[in-house]
Amino acid sequence: MDNQKKTVVVGMSGGVDSSVCAYLLKEQGYNVIGVTMQIWQSEEQAILEDNGGCCGLSAVDDARRVANHIGIPYYVMNFKDDFKKYVIDYFTSEYLIGRTPNPCIACNRYVKWQSLLNRAMEIGADYIATGHYARIEKLPSGRFAIKNSVTAEKDQTYALYNLTQDQLQKTLMPIGEYHKDEVRKIALEAGLPTAHKHDSQDICFIPDHDYAGYLEREVPGQIPGPGNFVTKDGVILGKHLGITHYTVGQRKGLNLSMGHPVFVTEIRPETNEVVIGEAEDVFTQVVAFDQPNFMSEASFDPDKTYGAKVRYAHRTSPCRVEQIAEDRGVIL
Repeated sequence: MDNQKKTVVVGMSGGVDSSVCAYLLKEQGYNVIGVTMQIWQSEEQAILEDNGGCCGLSAVDDARRVANHIGIPYYVMNFKDDFKKYVIDYFTSEYLIGRTPNPCIACNRYVKWQSLLNRAMEIGADYIATGHYARIEKLPSGRFAIKNSVTAEKDQTYALYNLTQDQLQKTLMPIGEYHKDEVRKIALEAGLPTAHKHDSQDICFIPDHDYAGYLEREVPGQIPGPGNFVTKDGVILGKHLGITHYTVGQRKGLNLSMGHPVFVTEIRPETNEVVIGEAEDVFTQVVAFDQPNFMSEASFDPDKTYGAKVRYAHRTSPCRVEQIAEDRGVIL
């Protein structure tokens, strides 16, 4: 492939990883265009994100300086409406029905990938690229799959499990071939302005980490107030702060004097109750799922052993999968 004939739009968050991503692709001969996605909903939020978010005003300044340094065109593109629809609205609606969402998963599929990909194709680009620590592999079957990066400690494949085949085949992820210290070294040797910048963490649109407070501001009047901690049989154990403060499986921060560790086993938004139980009430050998996203395979093989993770830091566990409908199944 003659890279000099291929155009790639790089999503530049203002961090060192996306900066090095753009630099590496430019060195490989691609026609590189740098883009920062404007997703903040107000100037006040943009100022807050300037102090620690990945997509605020500081991201624009840093990304523009990197683009100027390596000699590529740079643009800020407005994706506020898409971010509101696919991330913020999803985030708030899930909390209101007693679930704990992962907004980064939704943002990756629908905004950082699909919205950016659509815009990139409109301007005639061939690919988009990001600074994620992951790799994309084309299998003998012709399907595309996410592959772990070379560094386990920074691997970000968990957050990318929902990407589609079309998105994967039009994405480049050069950072997946490097360890973090190697990326820093490349940035230093290239003189990139972001070489020493710290990594961004947590949810970008809630820089103060106060999820409950954010929800109260975002959907005022819709957030249930304090209610009862109860057993599964309805016995009242105490008062909780509001269902948006808790998640199933939570043990710490309950402020219940039970004499032994207890867990949140259920959240009941219809009665504003948080159900408390024992370890055996919250742990299970079977996990139900819906809306699977197929990558390396077009369907599950009930006789095959797969690997499962229920959260980012979870060590992969062997399992079997039974698909009980087109969009539903259980993990055993």
